[in-house]
Amino acid sequence: MPAVTVERQYDVALFGATGFTGELTARYLAANAPDGLRWALVGRNRGKLEAVRAELASLLQPGVVAPDPIEADAADAGAMAKIAEAAKVVITTVGPYALYGEPLVAACAAAGTDYVDLTGEPEFVDRMWLDYHERAQQSGARLVHCCGFDSIPHDLGAYFTVKQLPEGVPLTVNGYVRMGAQFSGGTFHSAINAFARGRQTVAAARRRRQAEQRPPGRKVHSASPRLRRDSKLGGWTVAFPTIDGPIVRRSAAALERYGPDFTYGHNIVAKHLYSLAGGAAGVGTAALLAPLPPTRKLLLKAKSPGEGPSEAVRAKSWFKVTFVGEGGGERVVTEVSGGDPGYDETAKMLAESALCLAFDELPETAGQVTTAQAMGDALLSRLQDAGIAFRMLEPARA
Repeated sequence: MPAVTVERQYDVALFGATGFTGELTARYLAANAPDGLRWALVGRNRGKLEAVRAELASLLQPGVVAPDPIEADAADAGAMAKIAEAAKVVITTVGPYALYGEPLVAACAAAGTDYVDLTGEPEFVDRMWLDYHERAQQSGARLVHCCGFDSIPHDLGAYFTVKQLPEGVPLTVNGYVRMGAQFSGGTFHSAINAFARGRQTVAAARRRRQAEQRPPGRKVHSASPRLRRDSKLGGWTVAFPTIDGPIVRRSAAALERYGPDFTYGHNIVAKHLYSLAGGAAGVGTAALLAPLPPTRKLLLKAKSPGEGPSEAVRAKSWFKVTFVGEGGGERVVTEVSGGDPGYDETAKMLAESALCLAFDELPETAGQVTTAQAMGDALLSRLQDAGIAFRMLEPARA
């Protein structure tokens, strides 16, 4: 794995800085960046970039300079190459990633530039692994997808839980997600686009399973899904088929600390059974309508891509992910919790991931890697310092 030896103009370049989540990420960096951070805001509209830059002036900490504005389009491969070659780490919030994300991933893989995004799109992640993992390994680039609520609380929460259990024994961890939040137009558009690309998603997953090597001498499983009532969690639990479960299992495949035989189940918790039924019906309806161009067009009109919840709504939003881990005759219960999951905390996680890659001493990795695999303890410590709680609810007991 070659180290990047060329001097880069920027420590961090933030692409999509004029979008809803991108601007929140820019605001977080302005208020929390280390002294001397060299950074840039990248987007299609220079006027909007200048406006965001002006808004950041009051947030900049002493020793942090204002970011440079750089005009570039996601579809312009040449522009993406220039951005990648100029920065140590590139952050992108520009989605849907399956439509707009590939040129930047390709540029970072070629330039040996670390990359982070907040995608939750399985097809995009699988296609990028198939097409750019090996090139990134050769260049030394770390391609780290899913650095927001998808999937940091789940990936690092499972990692934190595993660390409380014995080493070298089979382990089982189940995650249970609860939250109260609203989601933006950008997230809605990404979800509808993913539903519309169901066949491509299945095909990319199949190709990756056929190409990806299993960890030698170790096994990683998905827990059997089941619907049940859990009085301790205060509701009904059912398997939650997001990208988070596969991300946790990829971390387990990469890291021996997860033991010789690891099982993970990812679940959502709802107070009432009818809430789960209503949610499933809504998702099912969207999945049926999104592949049809006329109905997909109508669905996408329901929310603007730049629309998001107000600051007041975000202030009341929250998430909790409870993990139950068992192995070696011991059982632990842990919890990851924070505020608004989709935006304020996602911007925090995304920014801290980029700063971690840019400045922290980390394990030697390259290619498409998970947050636990690439950053592990360093990112865990950063997020705890930033106010996201990782804590023990029940310490190890037989």
